[in-house]
Amino acid sequence: MSYKVGIIGPESTGKSVLAKYLAKRYEGVLVTEYARTYVEQKGSTEISYEELCAIAKHQIEEMSKVESRKTKDESVYFFDTELVVTKVWFAYAFGEVPGWLEKAIKSYPMDVYLLTYPDTPWTQDGARYNGTDEIRKELFDRYEAEIQALDIPYYIIRHE
Repeated sequence: MSYKVGIIGPESTGKSVLAKYLAKRYEGVLVTEYARTYVEQKGSTEISYEELCAIAKHQIEEMSKVESRKTKDESVYFFDTELVVTKVWFAYAFGEVPGWLEKAIKSYPMDVYLLTYPDTPWTQDGARYNGTDEIRKELFDRYEAEIQALDIPYYIIRHE
């Protein structure tokens, strides 16, 4: 049976580096951040509600693929962001979350979360949007509240 690790947190807190490292270290499967790919291809961090819906649906397809393989292998899947991040972005940017996304989060739960704390300097890389310490902390708090509501174990990753 496989295991799913969701690596989430505010921007510029080391999620991608951590996900790549853990996938390599534990010979797991890395599921990359689709939103980053989307923004880089678009060339803009401005995302509409409809575009965020498309990103979420792509993530759900990835989750579905993992679920279909889950009973056939013993891999550890490391998700560089996942549906909880997208839910928080819907609420933060648009003030609402589609019901189908809420359902998908419950349908494809993680086994554990690694929540990265915003204790590193924010670095712009062309695909990032929110760089203030206040916003990063607010998003961290929202991610933590979502994980707690799901009642899934999690660990906070600090860089201090």
